[in-house]
Amino acid sequence: MRHALTAVLERNTTFTKDFVTEPYEAGWAAEARWFVRTLELEGQELRLTAQISPDGLHWCDDDEITEQIVKEPGLVSLRVREFGHWLRLRATLAGGDPRAKVLIYLALKS
Repeated sequence: MRHALTAVLERNTTFTKDFVTEPYEAGWAAEARWFVRTLELEGQELRLTAQISPDGLHWCDDDEITEQIVKEPGLVSLRVREFGHWLRLRATLAGGDPRAKVLIYLALKS
C-alpha cells in the first residue's frame, strides 16, 4: 500500500520580500507536489521554484521543473520527482512594494 502525507508549511502568511520555505525531509517519498494558494498579491508577480538538497544544508534548483509565475490570486502546483532527500520552495517577489499572502502545502507519496 502506498503512503501519503500532506504538510502545511505556510498558512495565511504574508511575505514582503523573497523567501524560502523550511526544508522538508522526504527521502521516503517517490514523488512530491507543491501547492501554493495565493490569497493576495500586490506587485507584478510571485515566482516559485522547487529546490532540492542531499543534506538539507546546500541547495540547488530542480532543473527538471519549470518555474511557476503567479500574477494573480489562485492555486498553482509544481510536481517533483527523483529529488533525493530534502525539498524546499524558493519564492521571488517582483514589483514595487510587493506583498503576497499565501498558503503552501507539500504533498508526498511513496
